[in-house]
Amino acid sequence: MIMLKKTSRTFYIPINRLKEGLKEAVASAYLCMRAIDEIEDHEIIADDLKVKLLLGIHDIFQSTDVIAGTQKLMAPYSKVLPAVTLQLDEWAQLCPPSVAEVVYRYIAMMAKQMADWVHESWNIRTEDDLDRYTYSVAGMVGEMLSEIWFWYDGTKTDKIKAVAFGRGLQAVNILRNRTEDLERGVDFFPDGWGPKEMIQYTRRNLKLADAYIVELKGGPALDFCKIPLTLAHATVNLIAAGGNKLTRDAVMKLVNSIN
Repeated sequence: MIMLKKTSRTFYIPINRLKEGLKEAVASAYLCMRAIDEIEDHEIIADDLKVKLLLGIHDIFQSTDVIAGTQKLMAPYSKVLPAVTLQLDEWAQLCPPSVAEVVYRYIAMMAKQMADWVHESWNIRTEDDLDRYTYSVAGMVGEMLSEIWFWYDGTKTDKIKAVAFGRGLQAVNILRNRTEDLERGVDFFPDGWGPKEMIQYTRRNLKLADAYIVELKGGPALDFCKIPLTLAHATVNLIAAGGNKLTRDAVMKLVNSIN
């Protein structure tokens, strides 16, 4: 929970509120994915090393010894990778064994697709390219969460809307991090798009995400999803008005207003 709080105040709050068992499953998944995301976004290491590490993680998370394999892969890079990445084996061990297959499968998928995007230098020219990218790094998280909800208490969800939930949150991040991404030479906006088009894309997906959580009809899945979705709507509205990032006070007011 300490690492989760350091890496994401948006997800720390809803994950920390989950009940035992479900809390460990979602925290494990989030921290594992954050660990590989830090490799994809790393500002110093070369792209060929990023690809090597991500493909290594893909293979390891499909193997019979995830923990030892991860430790061996990360050991040579202890001076360059952040703590959340170096502790990938710990986040993997946190996952309850009865749902580990689900989480590990999605970690492997995400690592492979991130490696492909690094190899392609994040070449996004069309809206279809953007859809593929936002699926790779966030839409599949929505799918994974749907499987976790079903594992925990039998909650059934619409996976197309679940993908839009993840995709909408990622689109907010793309808007919010626009300046930093361009500074590191990465442009996630399709050709000819400006903030207006990206805001429209984001809101289309957040509208589907709204429909997704309406269908959850209570329980821990709904409690979890309401918080990041509320913050996403508030952030995109702020960006549309010329701002960028919600203040800590604004975040807490929004969280406290959610029933």
